[in-house]
Amino acid sequence: MITKLLHTRYRVEDLEKTVRFYCDVLGLKEVSRSTSGRGSQLVFLKAPQSDELIELCKYEASGPVQVGNDLTHLAFEVDDLNAFATHAAKLGHQLSDGPHKTSSGSVIAFIDAPEGYEIELIQKAKK
Repeated sequence: MITKLLHTRYRVEDLEKTVRFYCDVLGLKEVSRSTSGRGSQLVFLKAPQSDELIELCKYEASGPVQVGNDLTHLAFEVDDLNAFATHAAKLGHQLSDGPHKTSSGSVIAFIDAPEGYEIELIQKAKK
């Protein structure tokens, strides 16, 4: 039986550019880096208050990375969406959609990561 989620993998072509985005813009921390037995270059990242990891994988033998529109995204909680948007803009990354208030009172927005992956940002409603 499955007991918990360990990581989610996204394959990328420009590993270093993508790692910089996730670390510098999103604030994730690099946990480990290795090369798999088949030659994949792997970098594992972690959000400060999460146990699950994100695996970024560069594996040229699989061919070009093709990310379809609205195929997948990662969602991260942020304390202050406006402060995040200002921080990201200073690093050259604008929000791609939002912010929008949801029916629950939360505020969401999206930003595009390198290579077409979409990131959802959620500022939960204050209680």
